[in-house]
Amino acid sequence: EDPRLVLTGEAQRVEYDLMKFVRTNQNTCINQIPVVNEGDHVAKGQVLADGPATDRGHLALGRNVMVAFMPWNGYNFEDAILISERLVSEDYFTSIHIEEHEIQVRDTKRGEEELTREIPNVSEDATKNLDENGIIRIGAEVKAGDILVGKVTPKGETEPTPEEKLLKAIFGSKAGDVKDASLKMPAGTQGIVIETKLFSRKKKDPKTKKEDKKKLDLLEKETSDKIDMIRLRLNNFLISKFGDTPAKNAIETRAGKVLVKAGAKITKATFDKIELELVDYTAPWFADEALNAMVRNLFAEYRNLLREIENDLRTEKHKIMVGDELPPGIVQLAKVYVAQKRKLKVGDKMAGRHGNKGVIAKIVPIEDMPFLPDGLPVDIVLNPLGVPSRMNLGQIFETTLGWAGKILDKYYATPVFDGATFEEVLGELEMAGLPTSGKISLYDGRTGEKFDQEVTVGYIYMMKLSHMVDDKIHARSIGPYSLITQQPLGGKAQFGGQRFGEMEV
Repeated sequence: EDPRLVLTGEAQRVEYDLMKFVRTNQNTCINQIPVVNEGDHVAKGQVLADGPATDRGHLALGRNVMVAFMPWNGYNFEDAILISERLVSEDYFTSIHIEEHEIQVRDTKRGEEELTREIPNVSEDATKNLDENGIIRIGAEVKAGDILVGKVTPKGETEPTPEEKLLKAIFGSKAGDVKDASLKMPAGTQGIVIETKLFSRKKKDPKTKKEDKKKLDLLEKETSDKIDMIRLRLNNFLISKFGDTPAKNAIETRAGKVLVKAGAKITKATFDKIELELVDYTAPWFADEALNAMVRNLFAEYRNLLREIENDLRTEKHKIMVGDELPPGIVQLAKVYVAQKRKLKVGDKMAGRHGNKGVIAKIVPIEDMPFLPDGLPVDIVLNPLGVPSRMNLGQIFETTLGWAGKILDKYYATPVFDGATFEEVLGELEMAGLPTSGKISLYDGRTGEKFDQEVTVGYIYMMKLSHMVDDKIHARSIGPYSLITQQPLGGKAQFGGQRFGEMEV
């Protein structure tokens, strides 16, 4: 889809560029989606597009889910959470994450490193998705260990291994002069490549100059086409809007050349042979001042667009001629953006709005979840022991009021220091025809039998937190050791081991 919103008014046209699948600093994804349709009339202050955490302009970070406060086979012990498979299959808490991977090409003492798909001792299959620069193609599916950017670095004057000696003897190749230093997907990650970037310092060789000239010619042509398109659009708009209105005064160029005589009408041929920026639009064209104001606005908008296009052309030309600014010693910088869709899974962390956070312990089939007398299964089961000692009764109020709101199709606002009182909540429950205790008999989804006691049920607003099991899971075999103590390093980033502390000895 075109990532732009275009608003056309009586006298002007406004374009908004939408952000599509942009990475945030938290590796999540910003994606703006229009909430208006073609032909809609819009006013000042109206929401045009939703961002990553809004729904029709309202903050929306989570989902409303049906909750029951009860133990369930010990699976929600110690703040653990039990959820229904429905939340996973219907993508209730599915999120898109974008990881940035980068590699630098340096000018070393032994020679310059190089981005390439010709990597020694790597199979053709491993490099099949790389382009001539060694960068992976957009759309490729990647998993742990796959090459994202192929890079070779010169070897020092070291003694070649017997295998390298043999290869040199057979092929006379220089395969032994460089070694593989490619950027690979980290362990435990996978996804789809959505964008690649390559920044290069300027080179002075003839081949590069030839490529630059090609790029500049293409850029000039694209810009020229863009300007022609805008001119045509303005010309058509002038004819459709003012073609039936005779001019009060002569329409002239700034140099004084008459384009339309006084009393004549604008035709398709009027502006065909002249650049629109030479037309004098400051003098009144028509008897109606409102039409003259519209003409002035249109031409001002047109000039602004031309200025923007020329500025863009200047910037792009500068980039091609001068190259990208990189730190000293770095010749090239390649970046690869990999997106992945993460569904809710065991080990992910969730929270409500009252500090009631917990980790998912089990995902239960929808038919095994406890269900209401009318057969509706609950979405999530929380431990009732998470309420009394912590004294966060807000979650109980929310649960009960949410249930009444669902039945009555109402939204409630209960601000801090001015929230709904106990009596007001009871009143809403009565209005909805629900038990004033906020409790109801539930049935076991596996046996169909009724639970002994009534259970607090309702709707609660739950969110997925960014502490996800995919980012935290880690295992170590033989790995790096500290130089001083000769003990294994710590942490996932260093491929470290688990601490064996005082308590474990």
